[in-house]
Amino acid sequence: MKKLAKQGNMNQRIDVILRKFSSRMNSYPPGMCPLVLYRSLFQISMNQSCGKCVPCRDGLVEVDRLLSDILNGDADENTLAKMESMCRMIAKTADCAVGVVSANLILDSITEFADEYESHIRNKRCVENEAQTIPCVTLCPAHVDVPGYVALIKDEDYAGAIKKIREKNPFPTACAMVCEHPCERKCRRRLIDDPINIRGLKKYAVDQISADKVDNPKKNVSTGKSVAVVGGGPAGLTCAYYLSMMGHHVDIYEEHEKLGGMLRYGIPEYRLPKARLDEDISAILSLGDIDVKYNTKVGRDIEVEEIRSTHDAVFLGLGAQLGNRMPMEGADAGNVIPAADFLQLVANKNAPDLTGKRVALIGGGNVAMDAARTAVRLNAETIHVFTRKRDDYTALASEIEGAMQEGVRFRTLLNFLNIEVDDETGNVCAVWLQPEIVSTYDKFGFVTTEHSSNYPYRFKCDYLILGVGQRSDVAVFEKAGIPCYRGRITADVTCEVKDMPGVFSGGDCVTGPSTAINAIAAGQVAAANIDEYLGYHHKLVSDVELPPATPNPCIPTGRAEIEEKDPVERKKGFDFVELPMTPEEAKRECGRCLRCDHYGCGAMIGGRGE
Repeated sequence: MKKLAKQGNMNQRIDVILRKFSSRMNSYPPGMCPLVLYRSLFQISMNQSCGKCVPCRDGLVEVDRLLSDILNGDADENTLAKMESMCRMIAKTADCAVGVVSANLILDSITEFADEYESHIRNKRCVENEAQTIPCVTLCPAHVDVPGYVALIKDEDYAGAIKKIREKNPFPTACAMVCEHPCERKCRRRLIDDPINIRGLKKYAVDQISADKVDNPKKNVSTGKSVAVVGGGPAGLTCAYYLSMMGHHVDIYEEHEKLGGMLRYGIPEYRLPKARLDEDISAILSLGDIDVKYNTKVGRDIEVEEIRSTHDAVFLGLGAQLGNRMPMEGADAGNVIPAADFLQLVANKNAPDLTGKRVALIGGGNVAMDAARTAVRLNAETIHVFTRKRDDYTALASEIEGAMQEGVRFRTLLNFLNIEVDDETGNVCAVWLQPEIVSTYDKFGFVTTEHSSNYPYRFKCDYLILGVGQRSDVAVFEKAGIPCYRGRITADVTCEVKDMPGVFSGGDCVTGPSTAINAIAAGQVAAANIDEYLGYHHKLVSDVELPPATPNPCIPTGRAEIEEKDPVERKKGFDFVELPMTPEEAKRECGRCLRCDHYGCGAMIGGRGE
């Protein structure tokens, strides 16, 4: 018994170590050599070997030696061939999963990173001299200087923090409310405890001083050039902001009566109060030299050719504002609506009365969660969300949790079959769903499903929301000769449209539905390349001075989260749900930042690398 007790205590201590170490696995920095990563994972797996079978006990050690030779520049083509052959042998002959999984890991690396292996063997180095970069800056699509503005918030210079954000992103307020914060994903604070609450700190800054009360940087002199921007969403407004900063005149053609795009018409008020969005838009328009043509739809009120002929360049930032319907009978029945269209109805004060109605929703993305939580606030009797796979829940975990707290019910492993329509009313009366069972994983690591032997499931509902994606309204532009493919405008990484000199495009109309920060990044890239196309190479200079970096003691400290109102209270209306962060929380959270722009990976590339 003593021996078992001692062993149990040892296992508990090991579990504590593994919990601490797991966060390190999630903090591998951008720019790291993938072969080094694979070797690290391989060694962890190899160390689990019990040593009973030869393929695992001896073979894995030899594979590790061969991989080490490749990384050290001591290998040739025969080394790679020998390592691959040995891994295939181990995968076939090992007694247990340790050997099989370890060998397959290296075989996967050979397939996924053939160029890296070739570079290490032929050139004795990584592809393009890969180097570690500042994780939060690199993973922010707009490459905002996160450590810089966190340091300014710590110094209580909130206006400076907003200016620092605006160097790359003119929507500090909107992003403080709704950004998916990819910058936190590889935060090196994970080595100690948890990532910095970057979005929370940005929100704290804009809560201290309104963005439209912070002066914009000084503009360049007028160039006499004019650029048309079609679409006043995050991509279009970002492009307009930086072009105006560079000295170009901008005309924005917006089909709605207000600017903001899907930030205004696709995100509910409880997540992004439109008065707060207007702070960012007001600051952008205050630059001057930006004229907005409201209620102007291209193809109805003005033609594409007229826009091109009257401007030196054009940026198409159409967004993806049209909700998809499923190609099946009943998709056009009454009370069946795409999630994006549903949210726009609500935003335009035309919300349907869902009192007492049973709502079904197909889809698990952020737009689907917005629609589900909006239906709660419209007094629906019940809201059920259905998805085929668990992997279909692509919404932020916090959004799914919030929906659950507000009474939304979730069902998975149900494949949508068809819509049943009431013959008398013409409205949806039920949906049919096929039960699924989980199967194998695909090459991307997502589980697949197959039909269960259970009979199809009939679910009665009075209102059906289809959260199955959005598309762009590109028909007019395609007719005008703008190259499109499957409903998207064809543009390269510089946002230049193929075979259309002077025409640029970016955001959802190029990539498909994505996030606000990705659209902002596209607008930023487009502005820089339009400037180059017009014959300039403007550099936007910031006058914000950063506080000096000081060493961090790396003491494990809890992460300050943004608290929300009680679910019972918040689901009664569309009031903003998040509560302010306290000054003490903000100060402590800023103090957790490791200033990677000055220490560690940032210092390797001059201190401000991206």
